[in-house]
Amino acid sequence: MSGVGTMPQSLQSLGPIPKTMRAGVFREKGVVHVEEVPVPEVDEGEVLIKVAACGICGTDIKKIFQRYVEPPQILGHELAGTVVAVGPGVTKWFRGDRVMSFHHTPCGRCFYCEKRLFSQCKQYKTTGLTAGFTPNGGGFGEYVKAMPWVAERGIVALPDNVTFEEATFIEPINTIVKAVQKARIVTGETVLILGCGPIGLQLLMVSKLDGARLYTSDPIHQRREKSLTLGALESFDPTSGKLVEEIRARTEGRGADAVLVAVAHPSVVTDALATARPGGRVLLFAANDPVTKIEFPAAAVGIDEKEILGSYSAAVDIQESAAELVLGKKLPVMEIVTHRFSLDKIQEGLELAAKPTAESLKILIKHA
Repeated sequence: MSGVGTMPQSLQSLGPIPKTMRAGVFREKGVVHVEEVPVPEVDEGEVLIKVAACGICGTDIKKIFQRYVEPPQILGHELAGTVVAVGPGVTKWFRGDRVMSFHHTPCGRCFYCEKRLFSQCKQYKTTGLTAGFTPNGGGFGEYVKAMPWVAERGIVALPDNVTFEEATFIEPINTIVKAVQKARIVTGETVLILGCGPIGLQLLMVSKLDGARLYTSDPIHQRREKSLTLGALESFDPTSGKLVEEIRARTEGRGADAVLVAVAHPSVVTDALATARPGGRVLLFAANDPVTKIEFPAAAVGIDEKEILGSYSAAVDIQESAAELVLGKKLPVMEIVTHRFSLDKIQEGLELAAKPTAESLKILIKHA
């Protein structure tokens, strides 16, 4: 039983569950159509959530605009909303509960879970949140169904003072905390973040909590300026050709202790290795598609002993602590939200996320 956020008036406003709903359906490369589709039916152990808001993730953009998954699919996994129905056997959640839901939850028992490699777990790879078609999140639909393993361990209750918009950050912040932990950032270290888009700025927020000395880089002036308001000491334009020189000048010639890469372009990895000190760490966050190939000087790893690390998706063992960063309002996540689009204009929102402007950062889809 959640015991959080359940109010009689919210129950009254939920109304009956319709047979059909509107959803943004990925039908062809680069195109999402708003269609009428069936509302998922809940079975034993399952939970139905009426979606209030869903963030657009870079992964959604890659899947849609580079067709890394086969249509038709209803995407969107940074979502929050209200429980409207529960299946037989569900005792933890009730109609009217305000929640967010993860779309992946590991088994907790396999070889990979024992090694804390939750994202490599077979059950984790089986998406447990769907709005129809092949399960793939579903937050671009008006209703999503959480399957039993997600309903049991992957839903987080929201206090009344946390908005649905704020709650859309719980899933991405979990992935960010996991990445910062994997980069082994500690107080006093010099950290360079390459890319000041939504992911880079969230990496900045979490790294600041760990007491790092933070520098950023981005070709867009407005994004560099935003990073300064969120805690960066300085921000550099990588097109100047002086990024390595600038970082070394601030680290007694060594380079950064850790470099967090929030840009998917493979050439940025070369820059990351060049700006990292000998023995430093380079964490690849955005390089997560099956097509991109990355080249780098072998000596950077083989002689300079620099580490290249990967981090993908969320970690269940930090689910509560990472969520508390959002629920406790310890991170200024809403400062990076720049655009909100209704479901009717989802294509416009997706295209802006795919081709950001100087003014755009985090984009949310709002359901009426």
